[in-house]
Amino acid sequence: MLLSLLLRDINFSCRNFVDCEISDITYNSKTARENKAFFCLAGANFDGHDFAADAYKSGCRVLFVEHELDLPDDCIQLVVSSTRHALAIASCNYFNRPCESIKVIGITGTKGKTTTAHLVRTLIEASGEKCGIIGTIGAEYCGVTLQTKNTTAESYELQRFFRLMVDAGCSYCVIEASSLGLKMHRTDGIFFDTAVFTNISPDHIGTEEHPDFEDYFESKRLLFNSCRQAVVNADDPASDRMLEKFKGSIITFGINKADVLAENILLFREKSFFGISFDCVTDQGRNRVVAQVPGYFNVYNVLAAIAVCKSLGIAAEKYLDHIKSFKLTGRAEVVQVDDDFDVIIDFAHNGLSLHSILSTLNTYPHNRLIALFGAIGDKDEIRRRELGLVAGREADLSILTAEDPGYEDPQKIAEEIAEHIKSVGGKYIIIPNRSEAIRYALSELKKGDILVLAGKGNETAMKVKGECIPYSDYEEVQKYIKSISEK
Repeated sequence: MLLSLLLRDINFSCRNFVDCEISDITYNSKTARENKAFFCLAGANFDGHDFAADAYKSGCRVLFVEHELDLPDDCIQLVVSSTRHALAIASCNYFNRPCESIKVIGITGTKGKTTTAHLVRTLIEASGEKCGIIGTIGAEYCGVTLQTKNTTAESYELQRFFRLMVDAGCSYCVIEASSLGLKMHRTDGIFFDTAVFTNISPDHIGTEEHPDFEDYFESKRLLFNSCRQAVVNADDPASDRMLEKFKGSIITFGINKADVLAENILLFREKSFFGISFDCVTDQGRNRVVAQVPGYFNVYNVLAAIAVCKSLGIAAEKYLDHIKSFKLTGRAEVVQVDDDFDVIIDFAHNGLSLHSILSTLNTYPHNRLIALFGAIGDKDEIRRRELGLVAGREADLSILTAEDPGYEDPQKIAEEIAEHIKSVGGKYIIIPNRSEAIRYALSELKKGDILVLAGKGNETAMKVKGECIPYSDYEEVQKYIKSISEK
């Protein structure tokens, strides 16, 4: 592709511009090669401008920068106000603007993004359309699964995925739009057909993500700057403010008053099945919905998915049986270990999501409710306090352990959480090694107990001191089952 075509809709200055052929785009100096364009991105722990000389030495002669660098005269330096924004637009151009050929649904919110996204995809595909998905568990389309590093992939990867999906015949793509992904311009250049707001509460607030709640909120609101219509939670008090500048059409969902409304909600439990049922009321009538996902919070996720289909002109009421059979790995996932007790793996990693899963399970008959969890390292203390208070009030026992401790000591993190558990009279034990903690928890379960393994969900790695160490809650449970069967 000619550099001039790559630069479409990008404002730049350059004192020695020469149009030339560009074979690819990169923002990693290790993959810099001749005929590639290198983007100097600034991150929390690095600045791509510091690696510009390395990219040049590797053959790159076209660099996108935010200020001119001391490089040889044959280096074409394209000075832009934001290299991240420029990367997003250039990626759109490089992949021939795939979003113009596919309807993109973006979902943002503190919790519920992943479940809602997969429910939306389930209903769209039930209608006979091909739908891709990009989010926490990777990118998937037409039987193909690709790994991603972030909930919202970098803009180059997003556009590459869109191109693959379009070429495979997908008419839709659902993406989880994280606050950081929006803030870091990863979704720039995407016009969303539908933007979804699930809910909001303080989260991801720390030095590497958002300095305060206001920054977090405003980052999420960016999703509604470039979309045709919005689907929002009518019961979340932040919805009005989230949409105060929005001029498109709006569809609401909720359990009080909304366009897509839930009535007569019931929670039920069968063998290895925690479920919900409710009447979904829209202007098209009333339909009974049954889903094998627990809790009132999942009522909202199902409602959101139905509302999205309504916004797209898809008659979701024809495909409600697909919701009944819906399961999602690592989200309120029941793992069969023994008929006497239940083990549930869930991604709950903050106070709100932990409250949602624990308060929900407390409404089902049980003996003890045991929560095994930790808190991410290198974060602010708000999350640890909220986790401790929630678990102290709602769990009969908390087993505190590691959860992506980063450069912090998991024992220290656990002790901080424990102080808040103690403040409300809760019981706890600390076992820093998560594998050992799970083995202990499983070995101590009694008839009627419910054990929630919270925080990791479907993740397959533990972040420790800058490294990603292979780890899976599900695999640890399977190892325990195997060890018991071999005795």
